[in-house]
Amino acid sequence: MVKTKKPVPKKEAKRIEITDKEFEEKTIELAKTGLTSEKIGEKLRKEGIHPQEYKKKISIILKENNLYASPDMKNISDRLERIRKHYEKHKQDKRSKREVDRVFAQLRKAKKYFRI
Repeated sequence: MVKTKKPVPKKEAKRIEITDKEFEEKTIELAKTGLTSEKIGEKLRKEGIHPQEYKKKISIILKENNLYASPDMKNISDRLERIRKHYEKHKQDKRSKREVDRVFAQLRKAKKYFRI
């Protein structure tokens, strides 16, 4: 006789109802901590606030308050800083030197694409 496992019920997060104004304030507060619009959405969902239920998108709220940074640009520049920091410690690491050049080229192309 084969035993079957019972399905484990999913743990649903409690939904929190807040006003549109409170949603905007919460979004701006999270953006000032250095999070991108993608990470803000993830954090709000973990708290039980679903961004799709509100009128404005997170990126639009950030653009209106001059806090928007392209997630692609931010990720590339963060990666470049990590690699540069590594290369400063390890001068003999030729692969990291090549990686600095490669990632810098990516950043330059992204700046040209986003017209920054």
